[in-house]
Amino acid sequence: MATHFRTCNLCEAMCGLAITVDAGRIVDIRGDADDPFSRGHICPKGPALRETYEDPDRLRQPVRRTAEGSFEPVSFRAALDEAGRALSDLRARHGKDSVGLYVGNPIVHNHGAAIGLSAFTRALGSHNRFDANSQDANPKLLCATLMFGDQLSITIPDVDRTDYLLMLGANPAASNGSLMSLGDVRTRMAGVRQRGGRFVLVDPRRTETARWADTHLFIRPGGDAALLLALHQVLFADGLVDAAAVEQGARGLATLRDVVMPFPPERVAAAIGIDAATIRTVARGFAGARAAVAYGRAGVCQGPLSSVASWLIETLNIITGNFDRAGGMMFPRPAVDVAALARRLVGSGYARWRSRVRGLPEVGGQLPAAVMAEEMETPGEGQIRGFVTVAGNPVMSTPNGGRLAAALARLDFMVSIDPYINETSRFANLILPPLHTLERSHYDVVMHGLAVRNGAKFGEPVMPRHPQGKTDWEILYELGMRLGGMRFGSPLLDRVARLGHRLGYVPDVDRVIDVALRLGPHGDRFNPLSSGLNLAALRRSPHGLDLGPLAPGRAGKVRTADGKVELAPEVLVADVPRVAGWIDERRAGGEVVLIGRRHLRDNNSWMHNCPSLVKGPDRSALLCHPSDAARLGLSGGQAVRVRSRVGELVATLDVSDEVMPGVVSLPHGFGHQGAAATLRIAGALPGANINLLTDELLVDAPSGTAALNGVVVTLEAAAG
Repeated sequence: MATHFRTCNLCEAMCGLAITVDAGRIVDIRGDADDPFSRGHICPKGPALRETYEDPDRLRQPVRRTAEGSFEPVSFRAALDEAGRALSDLRARHGKDSVGLYVGNPIVHNHGAAIGLSAFTRALGSHNRFDANSQDANPKLLCATLMFGDQLSITIPDVDRTDYLLMLGANPAASNGSLMSLGDVRTRMAGVRQRGGRFVLVDPRRTETARWADTHLFIRPGGDAALLLALHQVLFADGLVDAAAVEQGARGLATLRDVVMPFPPERVAAAIGIDAATIRTVARGFAGARAAVAYGRAGVCQGPLSSVASWLIETLNIITGNFDRAGGMMFPRPAVDVAALARRLVGSGYARWRSRVRGLPEVGGQLPAAVMAEEMETPGEGQIRGFVTVAGNPVMSTPNGGRLAAALARLDFMVSIDPYINETSRFANLILPPLHTLERSHYDVVMHGLAVRNGAKFGEPVMPRHPQGKTDWEILYELGMRLGGMRFGSPLLDRVARLGHRLGYVPDVDRVIDVALRLGPHGDRFNPLSSGLNLAALRRSPHGLDLGPLAPGRAGKVRTADGKVELAPEVLVADVPRVAGWIDERRAGGEVVLIGRRHLRDNNSWMHNCPSLVKGPDRSALLCHPSDAARLGLSGGQAVRVRSRVGELVATLDVSDEVMPGVVSLPHGFGHQGAAATLRIAGALPGANINLLTDELLVDAPSGTAALNGVVVTLEAAAG
């Protein structure tokens, strides 16, 4: 019997795990009390790693789709050779853009995949590449690009030291934090009030996080930008902005003032559902706190005005003096500088190219996933004819999933790197399953760069490697080499890689981590006398290392030409009139709009095959306020038909004042009936896919991010 210490890879919290293995079987998974970051905290998903490892539905070797539509096993060599030939043939006949790529968010918890994908993407050479960020994060990344000069200069709330936390559209009690990695979420969130601080939560639903807050304010979905404009207006009107101090490190303050002054609280109150007096109280309380921080997450990033809202969260912190200081919004100092690596391999930019059909911009090298179906359907040069998915299930997670499923079914060739035959990969010609996370090493190369406290931790493999299996890194590397060679940003490295491939050599990605640690801000710089970090040092500290609290560090993160923050990016200023239009349209009210929700036991769409996570009461119901149910003649427990522009579904109604009037809520990730034969536990669950209702034409204009919240729907009793 042995106990192994790892980091949970299922969400952004980076909770430490103590995994006990006896005679080759996992017998216990619990929180690691000695992990300096998570301090023993664990949620129900961590122990479920055992179920994903043992899941009989998980693929252990590649499969090929037959002419009859079933799947047959095939060796990795044969599968990789076939995939390489088919994709190369499509590129030769129709150009590089004829092969698209979609990447799901689990890769950010996988250092091999995260590093390998950059080089693989360059090998593929297509502009038709997409990722999950355009469902929930691109507005934040766009603001980082436009304001700080780098898409990965991402600000993180210093929740451990703040006295006033203003949170919009986030539910860390269920998500464990997002773009805010914070192990031991409950203690850290409760700590704000225990220190005598104030925690104000703004959300259309009274979420699980509301019980940790002093105040919960309902807000109409999509209203975040309007609220933030009004908060800014109060600060400028009341003289609560220190212009001289702000302008020392930023430019564009006068333009920002001109933008916000036409939006006093009285103008926005009726549209957003928060009265003017409350808006003023929040603005003044925020400005008067010793240290305050405004933070917004998926709810903010999934609306039709999400880029403007994300921008105004950043400027709210800056103009109140809460940028790059303790207790405010700060930049982490991770041991591995993933931003520097990304700049070398991917670059940081915006609108360098646009989608062929609708003309939506790329953000950080990725086009919005909302255009994938139309790019597959529309003939002409650049039409997507082949497709590669990596750790993603876009039929379940992108808007109008029904349209995308139909488009995938008509592709010439498709490859999925995925451990399951799911709602998306069932359309693939080949599925290449990677080894389970417990069969490989682990370093959170991305999440440490988003953490509320600096740290580092490396985990060794827990379980023996499947003899015929390959890691995500190895699959991407070997497929990329068959497509003409991986591209590492160095002609010499590329030549060495091609030579090594001919000899059957696959580099050890852990060596990349060692080099990155050594060259990082805490590294030993290859000096044997230094006490700095390297991989050997992390291996001697299996619980992880605490590298201290966040510290001022704007000098290395603000990468604009003059080193000053841009407070008024032109593309975002130009989008403010859409906010004014939204306010005018919403004053009348009367619409019912749809929002998503998440539960602590859910992890997007890919953990529903775990018995321990799906047991208990049905979580797939549609929440509806009592006033709306009464107006529509509906009652709790009733089957209701929900319609939008793009589709319809039937759900069980749950009448609850948890949501505000005019808002209904369905959880994300349900509706596995299309893969019931291959996801046998998930496929037997009740519930429908919310993305049969979300609209691929409803996007945030600057970033192209899908507006998955605020979709107008109608409700009626379902026949029968």
